Amino acid sequence: MAGEEFKQALDDSREIELTVTGRTSGREISIPVWFVRDGEKLYLVPVKGSDSDWYKNVLKTPTIRLAAEAAQLNATATPTSDTPNVEQVLDRFRAKYGART
Repeated sequence: MAGEEFKQALDDSREIELTVTGRTSGREISIPVWFVRDGEKLYLVPVKGSDSDWYKNVLKTPTIRLAAEAAQLNATATPTSDTPNVEQVLDRFRAKYGART
């Protein structure tokens, strides 16, 4: 993750805006998402798991745009299904947003 302005905006944000490219429409689609940060990595977890539309869109076109406050960052998403890593990320989400996430 790059961009000091974006990193600072994350510190003050509970959610960010994720913009993906629609896998069939090709149009940009923006939605608010929760996130956790681990050093230089930013993790997003689809609420419906791999059935979430934004996740399916990222699988087809991994180029994404993230916005926090007025700061933006273009990035390439890297989906993971590594169970130990996913469990650690989910634990971080539960710690940040509550046990029911």
